[in-house]
Amino acid sequence: MMMKKRARVSLTNINNAAFVCFLQNAEVSVFEVNIRFIGGLLAAYYLSGQEVFKMKAVQLAEKLLPAFNTPTGIPWAIVNLKSGVGRNWGWASAGSSILAEFGTLHMEFVHLTYLTGNPAYYQKVMHIRKLLAKMDRPNGLYPNYLNPRTGRWGQHHTSVGGLGDSFYEYLLKAWLMSDKTDAEARKTYDDAIEAIERHLIRKSNGGLTFIGEWKNGHLERKMGHLACFAGGMFALGADGSPDDKAGHYLQLGAEIAHTCHESYDRTVLKLGPEAFKFDSGLEAVAVRQNEKYYILRPEVIETYWYMWRFTHDPKYRRWGWEAAQVNALWAGQV
Repeated sequence: MMMKKRARVSLTNINNAAFVCFLQNAEVSVFEVNIRFIGGLLAAYYLSGQEVFKMKAVQLAEKLLPAFNTPTGIPWAIVNLKSGVGRNWGWASAGSSILAEFGTLHMEFVHLTYLTGNPAYYQKVMHIRKLLAKMDRPNGLYPNYLNPRTGRWGQHHTSVGGLGDSFYEYLLKAWLMSDKTDAEARKTYDDAIEAIERHLIRKSNGGLTFIGEWKNGHLERKMGHLACFAGGMFALGADGSPDDKAGHYLQLGAEIAHTCHESYDRTVLKLGPEAFKFDSGLEAVAVRQNEKYYILRPEVIETYWYMWRFTHDPKYRRWGWEAAQVNALWAGQV
């Protein structure tokens, strides 16, 4: 009985604290609040069955909806929780919204409509998908910047790492979440991956497969740590890929996993850098000082996990354990 009473008090505290937080005169990232708070609250609801988590997810989503009040329906990156006023990051190209941010909303928002019966959440994010489908894309690629006022692309920069990454991930997972009935999400993913493979994926002189970045008409032979998640994504999307290419994408995932492991293995500390190059005789190593750091990013380990689940090759477990041991070693010396 005492445990049950504590649980009720705990949920009341959560309810009150969340209510106060949601009324703050503060700006928040729409993307970050969605994936971390709304996604977390929905997960807590599904795991616990406690209505308070669903209620808080809905209340918080309502605070994000004003961000979609733009001429195109592409949301602002930032919204004030109290006033509903939105804006974009000052550093973003031509006042643009970011592909990985406005393209990483629909899993949570579709669930909100499913749980509440309110179609507004679903409609907001499906509008984004339909708008993107109508736009011309350079070489079939999705640039990372889109202006929410004009509906025009900003700088023609495409990356599977930062600024672009989770847009592709959510297309695939939206298809999986729908029990593979969301054919539009799957086709959009397949078309995007085909263009990425044609224009961004290359093999180095040393035989390492990497994902470069497209900038204003040329390929930059640089891969970010964030892009290393794509090895797992390719493996996850192998089943259901068109033209019987499941084996091809599983192999591609393995090649990306190997390259990202090399980015770890070629450092003194055996921890991967933020970004690594494939030119001037250098492969899978950081060149600039501002790329030579490691901040506990999970993307490489995530790809190891997916590759282990799909292949059961013991090297992926070994690589993951090696990274965990190195992290623990250096954490103990701080």
